[in-house]
Amino acid sequence: MLQRHLILGQTLAFTADPFHVPLGEAVRHERRGALLIEGGRIAALGATDALRAANPEAPVTDYGDALILPGFVDAHVHYPQTAIIASWGKRLIDWLNGYTFPEEMRFADPAYAAETAARYLDLVLAEGTTTVCSYCTIHPESVDAFFAAAEARGMRAVAGKTCMDRNAPEGLRDTAHSAYDDSKALLERWHGRGRLSYAVTPRFSPTSTPEQLEALGALWAEHPDCLMQTHLSEQTDEVAWVASLFPDARDYLDTYERFGLLGPGAVFGHAIYLKDRERARLKEADAALVHCPTSNTFIGSGLFDMGRAVAARQRVGLATDTGGGSSFSMLRTMAAAYEIGQLSGTPIHPAQLLWLATSGSARALRLDDRIGRLAPGMEADLVVLDLASTSAIAQRAARADDIWQAVFPTIMMGDDRAVRATWVNGRLSGRAGRS
Repeated sequence: MLQRHLILGQTLAFTADPFHVPLGEAVRHERRGALLIEGGRIAALGATDALRAANPEAPVTDYGDALILPGFVDAHVHYPQTAIIASWGKRLIDWLNGYTFPEEMRFADPAYAAETAARYLDLVLAEGTTTVCSYCTIHPESVDAFFAAAEARGMRAVAGKTCMDRNAPEGLRDTAHSAYDDSKALLERWHGRGRLSYAVTPRFSPTSTPEQLEALGALWAEHPDCLMQTHLSEQTDEVAWVASLFPDARDYLDTYERFGLLGPGAVFGHAIYLKDRERARLKEADAALVHCPTSNTFIGSGLFDMGRAVAARQRVGLATDTGGGSSFSMLRTMAAAYEIGQLSGTPIHPAQLLWLATSGSARALRLDDRIGRLAPGMEADLVVLDLASTSAIAQRAARADDIWQAVFPTIMMGDDRAVRATWVNGRLSGRAGRS
């Protein structure tokens, strides 16, 4: 018989998308709530007294007034950029040439890749993030290192070999043929192994020839249960560059669409400067957009239009975009999304921010049947937040009239000190939090 474990605290359980359903119908808050964990999954959710009475022999971990949420889901990261996060003063193309490409050259060394992958995952676990979708480098060793580190921690993770055969340094270019062969071999080795999934990963169309994009489109067509991740319309000079490289394309999205890289399971990072045709096709194809707010402000890209994406009912996730993003924290990322929403005339409620960082990102990655919600049958990835982790947060939260006023100061001012504990697949992570 599988061992049961009760976890007590405040709970927030999303039952629907709060962007489209009134809060009273979209989320349930239990002031004295409990989760019953069994075999790495949530077996029951309810009031503390009822679940304790029904499971008198189960061990108990009581977090008091702390808030229990699904573990954060970071839908777009570059783990190889861990060491260069918060590097000064570059826009996208300069960032790639000045910081990213020199750092990614080092991932030909399996030991360096393994050390960075382990450090990255421990950093995000300390921030309450339990699932990430990562780009690796062109080196298969970088993919093996990432998946091995995630597997060792029991994490659900998505990743893929980043493919580039032009407009990159000599040591970071593959070919259309090797991109297909390497990606296929990695996919066959890792996809569906435990909690791991593969994503076909062209970096973006400027660094892939039409021949490579066609090869990767063919690979995705052969394995449609995988995701396909890439970048789209991050900066205006990038959009102009794409137009010069693909003069026959209708727009940026068409550089993927014409090679079979648009459809269900496509995940596009940034998506700031979209034309009406692109928005319509993304919706029609049921592709996902990923909002990367700290990256978009840090590198000076622009403001994601959350209002239009929500109005179109597009799949939208949230991401740190390590290391173009300036933080490993999904709390900081939610705060930045709120600030960009304010600048864009789209106020985002705390419930919607939390939904984006959990259920929304899980939905973008097509994992929402397994993670991103507190509900029976879901995998038990959890973050436990101390809503009074600093004196500044505590004095503001003390005046709260409801759960949203209580949690919003932590969203806006919280950091890893707010993460009381992180649970991964039903087990307390020894790399994060305090029990």
